[in-house]
Amino acid sequence: MTEQEENSESNPAHGRKKGRLLIFIVAYNAERTIESVLKRIPVSLSDSYEVEVLIIDDSSQDETFFRSETIRRAGVIPFTMTVLFNPVNQGYGGNQKIGFHYAIKNDFDWVALVHGDGQYAPECLPDLVGSLAKGEADAVFGSRMMEGYAALKGGMPFYKFVGNKILTRYQNLLLRTNLSEFHSGYRLYSTHALAKIPFELNSNDFHFDTEIIIQLVFAGQKIKELPIPTFYGEEVCHVNGLKYAWDVFRTTLHARVQKYHIFYDRKFDCIPDEADGSQAWERFSAEALIMGDIRQNSRIYVLGDASSHFLSALREKGHSVTVERRGILQSDLQDCKDIDYLVMIDDTDLAQQPEKLIEKLQELCRLYPDVKIVMAVGNIGFIVTRLLLLFGRFSYTRKGILSLRHFRLFTLRTLKKLFSQNGFDCEKIIGVPIPYNQFIASKGIAPVLSKIHMACIRLRPSLFSYQLLIYVKPKYSLEYLLAKAIRVSRERQSEIGEGAER
Repeated sequence: MTEQEENSESNPAHGRKKGRLLIFIVAYNAERTIESVLKRIPVSLSDSYEVEVLIIDDSSQDETFFRSETIRRAGVIPFTMTVLFNPVNQGYGGNQKIGFHYAIKNDFDWVALVHGDGQYAPECLPDLVGSLAKGEADAVFGSRMMEGYAALKGGMPFYKFVGNKILTRYQNLLLRTNLSEFHSGYRLYSTHALAKIPFELNSNDFHFDTEIIIQLVFAGQKIKELPIPTFYGEEVCHVNGLKYAWDVFRTTLHARVQKYHIFYDRKFDCIPDEADGSQAWERFSAEALIMGDIRQNSRIYVLGDASSHFLSALREKGHSVTVERRGILQSDLQDCKDIDYLVMIDDTDLAQQPEKLIEKLQELCRLYPDVKIVMAVGNIGFIVTRLLLLFGRFSYTRKGILSLRHFRLFTLRTLKKLFSQNGFDCEKIIGVPIPYNQFIASKGIAPVLSKIHMACIRLRPSLFSYQLLIYVKPKYSLEYLLAKAIRVSRERQSEIGEGAER
């Protein structure tokens, strides 16, 4: 791709005389403030952008729509204006969805979210949209928390200031971000970025703003913050603070844990496939536990999507490693040459066609009767899954215990039974904890939680194991035992014959 093409990709307005900017004003009972907000929008914006102002009145109980439409008809605002009215109140988040859809549908390059109550200064728009138009970010947020205690001086109530700080700290910790504020309503988005995320699935409530940040972060979109002044006037706050805090807390935790494949919500399923790859090495991961059990200088055949960390570590230990990315059902086992271990990291074949997998393993064991088979399997009996079932929740995820590819699910007992009834001895089963390092930013907390979880697994592996590592070895077939008896008998007969001749 040429440099010109790259610039065109990152900046949708590239090649046009002016980029198209939609100033989207969400309004509810804003009759007294809407005209002031409109008149404060800098006229200079039209020098650099093709500007349109969209006002969506969310079924106000006052004359917000009438006042806005009167201003539009009077032509006192030097921009194209569109005024819409929701016949049924859509909520703060629902109103944003309609406006963002309007921006995408009408081919705008950027959309700036402004509140009709005047709490966020329209005078800041040139600086905010300028950063976005230069391609410095996919979303630009105006932050009231970047300049010390300026928000308090601007009239922000102390309890809101403290609550904002606490929630933002919590969200940064879980999402591994570094934003100064998650709760500003002054937002500008590239419509190209909005089109990449399922914002239409978000809540219609006030924590829509939190959900869209999470989506942008998960989708790998860049967010930039710029300082804005704080202004608290006589506007009526429609937010229930305690409910909002709980919604933010719950949503952020839910989204973070989803990456761990316990809970699933379609709206947060926007992580690019290429970003969902190998994770950092963890002491109690399935791969690390396998590493500690394989004897030295072994010949290992690895099936499935094993991480590069695992494969490199095996080779550094002096093992001979053959990798087959396909599952065992698609593999030609004739390619296996004198292997000591067959390692299956991916349990897709077991989850979909366990009987055929067993047949394939039996075929392998006829060739190599002393091979040890190691398999990582999700434990449907995990305590979290049991609790979810207790409360009537049973949702599949992209990966994990209940992934979209699973047709058959196993507990510790049913897993042992499957192999023991089909000619295999279960030599050992190891419980694997949750990979905490994948969703907890603190390097100190994750190892502690892993150790606690491992202690619980030792007490009750069937209940506390998130994943099970099963080590199986084929029972010697009758054919093999008969052949071995014949061979050993002939050797002994030969020894007897030699002794008699002496």
